[in-house]
Amino acid sequence: MSQRPARKLRTWSRFGQIRRVPSEYEIVTHDTNYTTRQGRHPALESNPTTPVNMWFLTYRDYSPLSAQDWHGFRDPDELTYRKYVTMQDEQETVVEGFLDEFGKVNHDANLSLQWLQMLATVFTPMRFPAHALQMTQAYLGQIAPSSYITNCAAFAAADLLRQVSLVAYRTRQLQMAHPDVGFATGERQIWETHPDWQPTRRAVETALIAYDWGECLTAVNLVLRPMLSEILLRQLGIVADENRDQLTWLLLSNLAIDAERNARWSAALARYAISKRPENAVVLRHWVQHWTPKADEAAAGLATMLSELPEIGREADTTITAAKAARERVLSDAGILTAIV
Repeated sequence: MSQRPARKLRTWSRFGQIRRVPSEYEIVTHDTNYTTRQGRHPALESNPTTPVNMWFLTYRDYSPLSAQDWHGFRDPDELTYRKYVTMQDEQETVVEGFLDEFGKVNHDANLSLQWLQMLATVFTPMRFPAHALQMTQAYLGQIAPSSYITNCAAFAAADLLRQVSLVAYRTRQLQMAHPDVGFATGERQIWETHPDWQPTRRAVETALIAYDWGECLTAVNLVLRPMLSEILLRQLGIVADENRDQLTWLLLSNLAIDAERNARWSAALARYAISKRPENAVVLRHWVQHWTPKADEAAAGLATMLSELPEIGREADTTITAAKAARERVLSDAGILTAIV
């Protein structure tokens, strides 16, 4: 009796015995990370003991946050490059509409001096922490143990570049309308010396040296960014609206959509890690406890500015409570039980 010929492998056999056609998202995302190819131990094609290979070995492969297979994680939004670009093109059209409409009514010329100083102290320096967060996401994407995670981090970095670009654009507009306030020339000094910015600066610059990929994910995506986004996008937007600056409110509300999407995939990744290895909950909780005080200090400094600088301020305690609640929502969604409040 002749042996039955082996079944011909199809193009999606890389996924294993899934018995279904993969989605477009899976087809263009699955196992495309060059540094995690099967059958080769070092991340890059060089001596395993070279510094770069040892870096991947130390901060990714030997991370306390570990799982047998990271390729099982899925982005809740299933973003592909095409879907992301289309989505953000639509959002940029919305933003351009805001800018055009408010430009027609000479919006910037009608802002009070006190509010302009608030913008120069809080809003336009925002591009510095946003750029720092962007660098953490670029690093996370580079060192991530799966292409599904790499893509999420890459889109997160693009979101933050969008935020930096929009704030920079508005900075120039405000400088043209009010050249004597210090827009575009004074933000770096404010970022580096203003006492209420220093806890945020300390937190994000310390996050830049959280080299372990799991700690970077926890520090930024699960702790710092949810709190900073709540204050600098939502709470500042509320204050702007109350001080008759609806343009800033609308722009920040639009950017908050990106922050919400980042929180979704980050929490989903933490849930996946815990589901694959319950011990990961202890690892994540340890990092949360380490980074929460830094984030709380940052929130307190920012809340002080939102309370004291504008004509119609927002109670610092209200802002801090909202920031902590935003962090706890993400941690709850992630399945990380913590006593930190």
